Amino acid sequence: MKAVEVQIPVAGGFITADLHQPDLMDGLVLFAHGSGSSRHSPRNQFVAQHLNHRGFATLLIDLLTPEEEAVDVQTREYRFNISLLSQRVITSIDWIRAKQDFADVPLGCFGASTGAAAALIAAAERPEDVAAVVSRGGRVDLAGAALSRVLCPVLLIVGELDKVVLDINRLALNDLAAPVKKLVVIPGASHLFEEPGTLEQVAEQAALWFEHYLRRETWDG
Repeated sequence: MKAVEVQIPVAGGFITADLHQPDLMDGLVLFAHGSGSSRHSPRNQFVAQHLNHRGFATLLIDLLTPEEEAVDVQTREYRFNISLLSQRVITSIDWIRAKQDFADVPLGCFGASTGAAAALIAAAERPEDVAAVVSRGGRVDLAGAALSRVLCPVLLIVGELDKVVLDINRLALNDLAAPVKKLVVIPGASHLFEEPGTLEQVAEQAALWFEHYLRRETWDG
């Protein structure tokens, strides 16, 4: 397993990401964190490690530059800037695709909270690159009109006790154009999946989704 910290150039500076690459790689999953979080999110790291063990490389991204992050801690002005966040996901996809090891590797996105909206917009803008999306407790409604342009398989995972987000996801499921789409409700789980065993269910559901839609034989048709 190779593990490196990388810097991705963006307008006005750079964003930082953690790249983990198994020796035998079946695909790559790019993680877009939620509002007020970072690549150090213990929940996303848990899911990423689960995917690493199943043969997937992972790229956990800070969607804000260090300067933007410092401002956002004080003002929260960037964390709901979906246009900016989605552009950072798209930039990250283009950056990793330019790397020889990842030029033709099946790629998926895992988004949490506002990061889920950014991931879905990126899937709409890069349909030739994004083969599948998984959302954890996602504010998928913030993807807006892009939902009607997402064509890859989409899995929405929401906690049973996260009532508001669950209603949002049920509505968004109807707006998604994806021919393959599914909503999974984790029993007894709240928004952060802190209840015993619930995050493990998220990780397993995500792994099964990516195993089905990112395996090379699926990608190659």
